[in-house]
Amino acid sequence: MSVLSSWPKGVDVAVDSGLVAADIDLFGLAQIVAQNAGGMVSIEDPQSHVLAYSASDEAADQMRVMSILGREGPREYLAVLRKWGVFDRLRRTDEVIDVPEHEELNIKRRLAVSIRHPADGAARAPRVLGTIWLQQGTRPFKPDAAEILRGASAIAGRLISRSLDAPSTEALLVQRLFGEGGSVDVVSVASALNLPMTGPAAVVGFALTATESAPATEPSALGSMLRLRASSFRNDSVTATLGDRVYVLLPSYKAAHAVTAWTRQLVEQLESKRGLALRAAIACPVPDLSSVAGARREVDRVLDSTIATYPRGRVTTLAESRTAVLLGEILDLVGTRSELHDPRLRTLSEYDRKHSASLRESVDIYLREHGDVRNAATALQVHPNTLRYRIRRVEEILRIDLTDPADRLLLEIQLALHRREHGREGGSSTR
Repeated sequence: MSVLSSWPKGVDVAVDSGLVAADIDLFGLAQIVAQNAGGMVSIEDPQSHVLAYSASDEAADQMRVMSILGREGPREYLAVLRKWGVFDRLRRTDEVIDVPEHEELNIKRRLAVSIRHPADGAARAPRVLGTIWLQQGTRPFKPDAAEILRGASAIAGRLISRSLDAPSTEALLVQRLFGEGGSVDVVSVASALNLPMTGPAAVVGFALTATESAPATEPSALGSMLRLRASSFRNDSVTATLGDRVYVLLPSYKAAHAVTAWTRQLVEQLESKRGLALRAAIACPVPDLSSVAGARREVDRVLDSTIATYPRGRVTTLAESRTAVLLGEILDLVGTRSELHDPRLRTLSEYDRKHSASLRESVDIYLREHGDVRNAATALQVHPNTLRYRIRRVEEILRIDLTDPADRLLLEIQLALHRREHGREGGSSTR
């Protein structure tokens, strides 16, 4: 496989002596590229689903026939492309890639180029919208086929991104219902979406948790996935993707426990079957449609709380996680106000570094064990007398009294902030 020459930057594809029509669609683009590059064209999304294609002739191979009839390529060939690193190269580069024939699978030679979001051209990780494939027919590709493909990629990027970036009227109404984009006439929205104005409803917010093993997932793809699941649960559900989060409105639910059970099951299924680590927050009951935007803000408060303090089950409500949410918001406030940072904690960390000690960790564990010396010493794997000595040294260095509730509360807040910003093992720890 080799990388061919690319279309000059900033220049649209020219066909003979005329430019591609401004109102062309993907099918029209595929046909024009096929005529001018020589071969047969298919345009696919990032999941290898066919979006558009040009006319075929008797030279169409098995890959093309199966892709068009089944709307996606045969798995055997897709596996070969992954093995050859074609998909990785398409994600990394906007150059035209020459993919050789595969005689065993009766697959002919192809040229391929990725389709990228126009606004992402200078980004470190451009958003890939799909791929244009040009299959060789009975004749060789035309000499400027790579240039034609490169230009077509730019046009396809504008066509696809325009459809993705321009929400429908219904999508705009749903976004406004969730409090995005200004005020909304709730009565009109209810009528347009055929939703009940009153009655208990539920709002569920979903957020992806980044992990090393989790696959990269676009918010729009996650939104589509959750919309299907929500519609299966309730056919009158409404879904909106706002930023990197997805929100689901479940009108007139019958039981709060059913909403919770569905949400937990969905989170577990997407993790076990698709490797997606989701957090979810539920706001219910929502009395009427005018309260949906407020319910979304409540959901966001929960999702904004730090992952470290998020409930283990990853599905909760504001009422259930009030302590974690409020603590997270308090730490957010303290974290943004440098004058609220106690400089004495830096003194303690500097002492630890200078003397290879672990006083900060020791007092942290001591306070989290509610002053129980034996439990804290066990957690630290030291003798209780050793821990007692360390606590006395902490009081001397910080000039505080850990029997004083105010001193103890302030130190706990400062240590919690330090854990969040630096992690528990942020400093050296030698026992």
